[in-house]
Amino acid sequence: MASKLTKILREKRVTLPERIRQDLHPDVKRVDQTRLDSATRELYHEAELAAAEAEEENSSKPKQWRISSPFQLGFVATLGVLTALLLGGLISQVTTVLLYITGALFIALGLDPIVRFLERKGLARGLSIAIVYLSLTAVLALVLSFIIPTLVEQINMLIVSAPSFFVDVSHQNWYLDISERFEGIIDFDEILRIGREFVNDPQNWQRVAGGVWQAGLGILNATTATMIVFILSLYFLASLRSLKRGFYQLTPKSKRARVIDITEQITDSVGGYVSGQAMIALANSLCGFIAMSIIGVPFAAVLAVVVFGLALIPLVGALSATVLVSLVTLFDSPTKALIVLIYYLIYMQIEAYVLTPRIMNRVVSVPGAFVVIGALTGGTLLGPMGALIAIPVTASLLMIMKQVWYPLQDKR
Repeated sequence: MASKLTKILREKRVTLPERIRQDLHPDVKRVDQTRLDSATRELYHEAELAAAEAEEENSSKPKQWRISSPFQLGFVATLGVLTALLLGGLISQVTTVLLYITGALFIALGLDPIVRFLERKGLARGLSIAIVYLSLTAVLALVLSFIIPTLVEQINMLIVSAPSFFVDVSHQNWYLDISERFEGIIDFDEILRIGREFVNDPQNWQRVAGGVWQAGLGILNATTATMIVFILSLYFLASLRSLKRGFYQLTPKSKRARVIDITEQITDSVGGYVSGQAMIALANSLCGFIAMSIIGVPFAAVLAVVVFGLALIPLVGALSATVLVSLVTLFDSPTKALIVLIYYLIYMQIEAYVLTPRIMNRVVSVPGAFVVIGALTGGTLLGPMGALIAIPVTASLLMIMKQVWYPLQDKR
């Protein structure tokens, strides 16, 4: 039988009683119910009622735990271990598929804030998703239509001008100065001679062509994977609410409200982080392209796209982009390379102390040590994808610890 308090809750459709709310740990946060759709909000209210009933029933029953059958306990534990080993083996066989799913889910969560913004402007969710994906597709098509012809042209120029490069560089002032300074230590003339022999040997160009062919196959595979992730993210975004409701219904009804609270906070945090990191990477790429165009860096457009991809990786992304652009510029002019290096050093300070705090502090709050540990661990386990998702995953784990583990420990 439900208590009188629970009956009142059902009649007035209010949230948990004040008595239960006062028992909450200060780190526990409730979901903003105005951001939930009607079906999830209904599910949330029903879960709160179930939690209230469970709280009253458990308060009148002494907590007991005993082993009725040691043999039964050992059998169940052994069966659990064997199941875990089987699942581990299966997961290792579908790692690529799991990476696709993870990448698509993160993209969907990153685009969901934009879709919700359009919904608040009065557009239907389906129309909002269509606008977001059509805009994203148009931007990607524009970038590729600009980058691919430029990249092909630059490769052709490299093949044509490679033999003369080793002749021209030997007459440049910076090369003569370095050769004079390191005379007797490094034989730069011998290095140039080896380089000239390499580019003048047709067999070496055949090997290079084979490497280019392999690289082309790698690019084709990467393009196919990107298309799969892109399409899969569209399905995830279209069914995101129903997917979350299905996940909520898998949990016990009395615990469902807390699961909804934490899950909604995690998805908001992950979505905000992904979109925020994309904004930071876009700012890095656009500012870098403008600076490289002004300085006169070769392959500025291609480098800007590469910088965007590297800047998505936290911690090491911006530094890797700086090293890459500086090295490419060094082959054109040491003076330009120095200017580019100074620019990126200034920009990284602005990004670290102005852009990142303003964008990221609203969505994730992770101590610096955990950021480094998470990024290194994710990069080691899953490569660039792991480094990219490490920070939101770390933030999610810290959120779960604060709202679940800490309250349990404080009750003991």
